[in-house]
Amino acid sequence: MSGTAFTAPRAHNRRSWLYRIRPAAVHKPFTCIPADATGARLVANFAETPPNQLRWDPLPMPAAPADFIDGWVTMAGNGATESMNGCAIHLYVTNRPVQNRFFYDADGELLIVPQQGRLAIWTELGKLDVQPFEIAVIPRGVRFLVALPDGEVRGYICENFGALLQLPDLGPIGSNGLANPRDFLTPNAAYEDREGAFELVAKLNGVLWCADIDHSPLDVVAGTAITRRTSTT
Repeated sequence: MSGTAFTAPRAHNRRSWLYRIRPAAVHKPFTCIPADATGARLVANFAETPPNQLRWDPLPMPAAPADFIDGWVTMAGNGATESMNGCAIHLYVTNRPVQNRFFYDADGELLIVPQQGRLAIWTELGKLDVQPFEIAVIPRGVRFLVALPDGEVRGYICENFGALLQLPDLGPIGSNGLANPRDFLTPNAAYEDREGAFELVAKLNGVLWCADIDHSPLDVVAGTAITRRTSTT
């Protein structure tokens, strides 16, 4: 799984070498999900945004069951996914855990900020338990699902189309400013070996696509990651 170009300098190289039970490409062809077939209200074209001042009330919880994929609503953005520049700001309101649906974002990496309720995020690289006053970053292309330990949840998502998020250099503000690597957690190692009727949902150019898959894609049993001069297994 490559987060940078193959020829990127060692200091900027970001990639993970994953050992899977089954190849990631073993799934049926993707088909486009009609916009009215899901509760998600996604916007990809920000060129038509009016110059008027805009405001909105907090989003109500969905009347019908909606999982993390269905509960997205785009509120603002700039740039475009095709040019790999800019970002989109979404809200999520969710009242049902994702069940047998896995998701990945081909448009950008996700910075998830819970406002109400915890998220149990199961990724290919392990499990994350994220609660209010914490953030989670899911790299572009990483497959995951979201469980809801506390029931209904809401929060914010920054979808970054451009350069990868990274910790800024401390520089002239000293050695204790901003965030430090010790303030961040890595996923707890875990994998699934499940077969059945599952659905893989992808977001590409602002549109949702789905494919049938006969096993859980969270089947990475080992891996080696190289990220900014650090190698871990």
